[in-house]
Amino acid sequence: MKIVIVGTGAMGSVYAGLLASAGHEVWAIDTWREHVDAMREKGLRVEGASGDRTVRVHATNKAEEVGPCDLVILATKAMHVATAAESAKALLKKETPVLSIQNGLGGPDSAASVLGRERVMVGVVGGFGASMRAPGHAHHNGWELVRLGEFGGPITPRLKSVEELWRGAGFRVKVFDDIDQLVWEKLLCNCAYSGPCGVSERTVGEVMNDPDLARVSAACASEGFAVAKKKGVKLGFDDPVAYVRGFGSKIPNARSSVLLDFLSKRKSEIEVINGSIPRVGNDLGMSAPVNEAMTALVLAKERQLGCR
Repeated sequence: MKIVIVGTGAMGSVYAGLLASAGHEVWAIDTWREHVDAMREKGLRVEGASGDRTVRVHATNKAEEVGPCDLVILATKAMHVATAAESAKALLKKETPVLSIQNGLGGPDSAASVLGRERVMVGVVGGFGASMRAPGHAHHNGWELVRLGEFGGPITPRLKSVEELWRGAGFRVKVFDDIDQLVWEKLLCNCAYSGPCGVSERTVGEVMNDPDLARVSAACASEGFAVAKKKGVKLGFDDPVAYVRGFGSKIPNARSSVLLDFLSKRKSEIEVINGSIPRVGNDLGMSAPVNEAMTALVLAKERQLGCR
């Protein structure tokens, strides 16, 4: 199958490497020139929980070089999805699905606003703890779960086909009728660690093991859980603190995306992660003061570091 991944940062590179290793024709589109050049010259190296492999992928920064594909994966940050979706129009056949995989809330909605709801699938990936070691070289601490759903639900034959594609590349996959469940279950884990790891400059395990940081992390998750329940989201657990600690225990050495963004002086996705909880809560007449404070602290640190 011909697969294109738009946005091959750490997680996009993991997808590209493992799907290419499974024998698919994989195209990696990214704006990071050095990364594209490294993939062209040396291949893409993916190491970590899945092993250590270097695979050949087609790498470019121009979507028009790729041509029509069988599957498009949008793996950019949430704030870049609309632009990525617009560029993806050149990659589509009549029936090509577009799988939008982002942290937080809003990414698939942006893709659907550009490409139409019927075209878009939703992916939520957790428990990987991925980072870039160098251009053309990604690492991941875990290899936990890929959640998939249709944007409008329910599970369809094409979704099952995409599920089998990922499973064939070694991923653990679960499909959902209810996309709210798959998005919010991951969002609570992001809220527990994204902001706290970033502000404290600690790994997931270090946040879990510090009594004060663990209390802040638990409060972020608990506020998110309360907002989700008020919103009517069906979740597969009743104890959000136990759930996020179980998640974190599988990737204790991982650094959150917010911390990795700080280290690279990039703007983070904090406003669609911790920042989404008070925003949705406000619409429901609820407050989420810990997530609101965490978001403010991250934004202040971004300004201090000159993140762009």
